[in-house]
Amino acid sequence: QRPRRRWDSMPPMSQIAWVAGATGYTGRALVAALCAQGVTTHAHVRPDSPALERWRTQFTALGAVVETTPWELAPLTAALRGCAATQVYGLLGTTRARARAAERSGAAPADYERVDVGLTLMLLAAAQAAGNRPRFVYLSATGVRGPADGNAYMRARGRVEAAVRSSGLPFTIARPSFITGGDRDESRPMERVGAAVTDATLGLVGLLGGSRVRDRYRSTTNTALAAALVRSAADPRALDRVLDSEDLRDRPCPKDQ
Repeated sequence: QRPRRRWDSMPPMSQIAWVAGATGYTGRALVAALCAQGVTTHAHVRPDSPALERWRTQFTALGAVVETTPWELAPLTAALRGCAATQVYGLLGTTRARARAAERSGAAPADYERVDVGLTLMLLAAAQAAGNRPRFVYLSATGVRGPADGNAYMRARGRVEAAVRSSGLPFTIARPSFITGGDRDESRPMERVGAAVTDATLGLVGLLGGSRVRDRYRSTTNTALAAALVRSAADPRALDRVLDSEDLRDRPCPKDQ
């Protein structure tokens, strides 16, 4: 096994990023991180979002271009082609609570099949059709094994990973563990408890020599993850690779796969 190396500082010069899922917990941190690095950033907000003007104000203040392209293949393709995106970030995801709320309200379905899989695959198809071969950066999750393995959430992520790998586009797939923090819009108490218990257990594992296991499964913040995504999207050594949680910490070089 090769010794682990440090990534050099590689500011993403002359990059144009298109962020789907920009209003999510990691997405908003990613938009801020990209803008801070001087990357021309297009932050996508659903045109029917009730908070559209708030997001427009927030993202514009950061220096981002706010996109309200409808979720249809032809407009998405035109948007990606028109801005000449070099990086397309797929950070789309829903929760069972949101899916139940959409069903109760009579809104469009918002389950894993519709959002996590359907919209991400539409974005991937638009990136393919745009013609300029942007790098597709997909936010997956620790524990994904394949399209038929695990619970519904893991199977959805596995299906998208398989599609990204076979798309013919340059890609980077990120598999972080728990993404946690005190400023989430949703409280997610079970997730916070799970992250705290896991981190405490992994701290002991690390003391006993299991630093690799600790680094793979302990939680991360949205800002730390966003910074890692920006670095990896601009680094040729992360091209066509799956980055596990330990690869997204403290700028290690991605391992061979």
